[in-house]
Amino acid sequence: MSIRRRAVLGSVLGLSAAAVTGTAAAAQPSGRRIATPRQAPSQQFAIGVREFQWSRGSRQLTTRIFYPAATGFPGGEPVADAPIADGVFPVVEFSHGLGGNPESYAPLIRPLAEAGFIVPAPVFPTTSTGTEGNIQDVYNGNQSMDVSEVLTQTLALNDAGGDPFAGHIDTAAGVGVAGHSLGGMTTHGLLTAWPDDRIAAAVPFACVDMGNPASNVSANVLFVHGDQDPICQYSSARQAYEELPAPKAFLTHLGTGHDEYIWSGVNHTQTVATYVDWMRWSLYGDTAARDRLPSDAAAPTTVWESVLE
Repeated sequence: MSIRRRAVLGSVLGLSAAAVTGTAAAAQPSGRRIATPRQAPSQQFAIGVREFQWSRGSRQLTTRIFYPAATGFPGGEPVADAPIADGVFPVVEFSHGLGGNPESYAPLIRPLAEAGFIVPAPVFPTTSTGTEGNIQDVYNGNQSMDVSEVLTQTLALNDAGGDPFAGHIDTAAGVGVAGHSLGGMTTHGLLTAWPDDRIAAAVPFACVDMGNPASNVSANVLFVHGDQDPICQYSSARQAYEELPAPKAFLTHLGTGHDEYIWSGVNHTQTVATYVDWMRWSLYGDTAARDRLPSDAAAPTTVWESVLE
């Protein structure tokens, strides 16, 4: 990605050119982590939630982890500190957008936990306030590096003696990451300028291109974007998609802006079904979920594109 192209994107989001001049490796991934095939859980789980006060240097990383729970009601509110359900579950981190938090993104976080994923969702120390000046933390890599720290802390719970998650976290399948808007850019940054080689699956919602693909990241990447997005340019997400090697896919919401498919109900069913099955395929190795993807995405106002081999 050229510095000029980054500067143009930065102007759309209100950044100066100086804030968006990072660089990234241009090499392509040399290999991919493939999950051992197993059927993802077919049941809908109740949801538990635990809160952790982690940090990376001086950056406070309050993180709420949503997970399949053994108590509570499927479709109900998350239950604080509920016992985790029986099983071993992959991890999928979620990054909120500007002014957001894990609760405001419940329409994208809860379906993952209900489907059998452990979902750490950090509250980023600057962009959760909604102040536009703080979005430089995305372009300078702070948020992508925050996510890597949250993933490290989450995975460590699997071996923490006496912790309720011990033995319940799948540490072999790799991890998933997802996020919307600035969170989508944070997600794409983990594949490009600030790479994390543990990532096996990524879903950037409404992102812009954060750089060239890193050589040490081998992830299945699904982009989700409205083609009339006035905040994060659709053309930039298309550029990011073209730069990445397969497996990859792109779900376009026609005539749709920045976030209607998340909160307003416009194609929300298609968005969630596609996103969850992408993670089921990538982290559980569930080929039935992969085969459902075109029908998951199908609607009169969607376009599904994929290169899965």
